[in-house]
Amino acid sequence: MEAAGSAGSKSCKAAAPHPLSKDVLGFEDDDEDDDLEVFSKDASFTDASSFSISMQTSPSSMINQHTLEDEPDSKDIFVTVDDPENHVTAIETFVTYRITTKTTRSEFDSCEYEVRRRYQDFLWLKDKLEEAHSTLIVPPLPEKFVMRGMVERFNEDFIATRRKALHKFLNRIADHPTLSFNEDFKIFLTVQDFASHKKLGPGFISKMGETVRAVASTVRSVKNRPDEFTAMGDYVDIFRQKMGTLDKISQRILKELREHLAETKEFGPIYTQWSESEQELAEPLKGVASSIENCCKAIEGLTMGLTEDLLPALHEYVLCSETLKSVLKRRDLIQANYDSRVDALTNKKADREMLEHSDLSFTFGAFLGKNTVEMKQQKQQKIDSEIEELQADIGRLEDKVECANSDLKADWERWSINMRSDLQSAFQSAAENNIHYFERCLATWESFLAFQQTEIKADKNGKEST
Repeated sequence: MEAAGSAGSKSCKAAAPHPLSKDVLGFEDDDEDDDLEVFSKDASFTDASSFSISMQTSPSSMINQHTLEDEPDSKDIFVTVDDPENHVTAIETFVTYRITTKTTRSEFDSCEYEVRRRYQDFLWLKDKLEEAHSTLIVPPLPEKFVMRGMVERFNEDFIATRRKALHKFLNRIADHPTLSFNEDFKIFLTVQDFASHKKLGPGFISKMGETVRAVASTVRSVKNRPDEFTAMGDYVDIFRQKMGTLDKISQRILKELREHLAETKEFGPIYTQWSESEQELAEPLKGVASSIENCCKAIEGLTMGLTEDLLPALHEYVLCSETLKSVLKRRDLIQANYDSRVDALTNKKADREMLEHSDLSFTFGAFLGKNTVEMKQQKQQKIDSEIEELQADIGRLEDKVECANSDLKADWERWSINMRSDLQSAFQSAAENNIHYFERCLATWESFLAFQQTEIKADKNGKEST
């Protein structure tokens, strides 16, 4: 079974298809951003709120034993990722992060753990989770390699950004009603000698063999994919494209903001220098320089808001879109295996029916003197045995398909709620940051104008009195 507690359950029934809205944001594709220096892939965005899935729950599926309302009150595991540390060896240079775990769960021997892990260890955990729960949505990891337009790999800003992403990755797993109980997750959080556990996994050649078989299996077309999963695939395609567009535009805005900040910082000192040679204009020029300096601080705040709030949220869901496509493909693979066994059973039954009406008198065995009745019985017994095996396989795969469908639909609903909450929070933060930026700049220049008007009025009154 692909999800925890899914084995042998036939109560995981598919739900009726639901409509899917694709026009929430409603902006067209734009090719002019293709040359942007960004580290995202093309992605898309639409509203998952219309994709509400009603379903009968599987009593053995851990996902369906939890409700979203219960999670905040029942949270019993807390994970923190901090204290990045560089390591330099003769072979490689890498960064490790301290992972502190506090929990009240009985399956843990202690209530607090502290270990150090590197990025490759996080990849190991992600692979293990996807292997054990192929139709659950495992949170995405930040990219392994530094892409064009990003900071250097061991730059402090890059390490800080990656640390935050890894912290979010582990906490999303810790908040998940099924993934958080995975044994490999527990090992990742608690074991000091982690390298020995990683070596216990399948070797590279074994993994390559599994990958080749999986790719070969995906060539099979899914005959009877439920409409709701087709709708999910369509939704993800739009989500990828729109999220990718937002990510690209936001990256461009950030780049232009930084360039604007650098130029503005060069702009202010010119007025200060000018005031030294213009006695009559000294005060106004110093006022302009001071106002520009305040505006620079406002731009820095706006830039920080983008880098800490909006951009990480957008890019995480660009990566999520890739995860969703992979999960849907794995679900299709399970159903394709089921469909292939059903086709094989149909063919075997046709062969048996054909055998009953066939004449074996002119076969090669008959020419060798074999009894045709015994030959037919032997072939019938062989086909009956193969049919029995296929029926057993079909029953097992039917359970697997039903539970995979149920678990994916439950996890999709959970992911959709989290996605809407995260993006709404990110957009709200972006709006507040922009308001604060413009209000600060407006207040700065209004103060400058008020001071200048006071000075002009004082000068005018002085001249009139003389």
